[in-house]
Amino acid sequence: MERDLNVCIIPARGGSKRIPKKNIKFFLGKPIIAYSIEAALDSGLFDKVVVSTDSKEIAQVAEKYSAEVPFVRPKEISDDYTGTNDVVKHALNWYIKQDIVFDYVCCLYATAPFVGKEYLEAGLKKLHSSHNKSFAFSVTSFPFPIQRAISIDNHEISSIYPEYIKKRSQDLLEAFHDAGQFYWGRPSAFLGNDNLFSNNSVPVIIPRHLVQDIDTLEDWKRAELMYRALTLEKTERIGKLE
Repeated sequence: MERDLNVCIIPARGGSKRIPKKNIKFFLGKPIIAYSIEAALDSGLFDKVVVSTDSKEIAQVAEKYSAEVPFVRPKEISDDYTGTNDVVKHALNWYIKQDIVFDYVCCLYATAPFVGKEYLEAGLKKLHSSHNKSFAFSVTSFPFPIQRAISIDNHEISSIYPEYIKKRSQDLLEAFHDAGQFYWGRPSAFLGNDNLFSNNSVPVIIPRHLVQDIDTLEDWKRAELMYRALTLEKTERIGKLE
């Protein structure tokens, strides 16, 4: 019986605006993309770990950390408006032209230093066992009930969901959001533009302390502080065991 053929695709364009050279900016001693590449390689889940980029500089960094960069991402899917699915589709179609067809695909973001092997494994297992689902992706819970959200307009506060303001927190439905780490999917789902945020998907729930979206320099600083704290906690735990 032939085993599944899996590929990890890491999108990493060169034109980031809010954080220049974001995908290869040093995060506590090494380029942030290195964390995603190493997590994918260390997981042992993938036959190929591929970086899709339009940047020669990013390609060199990716190859230094043992990822493959078999093609240059076209300019038309390397701007601010290109969706992740278009990048994955391009990579899959490139491999199809090489007569390589994968069974499962994982899109792993380049700025996900907290991504863990156990959650990547959980995503693949969930998708594999859910025969009628298209995707399995990382989600995390909101730290506060979204039903109690407020808006501020011209210094005036109003409730977005006034019908829930007086309800107890424990009586409100817990809400989750995309954790922005990884998206497992069947190739047909990516190629067919299946709806990710629907009942086509199964969730892989990540604890909030392992999630930090990195879009601004403030996000970056917070992520570094979180990573240091996690590293210290792990070191102290190992020390106690010894």
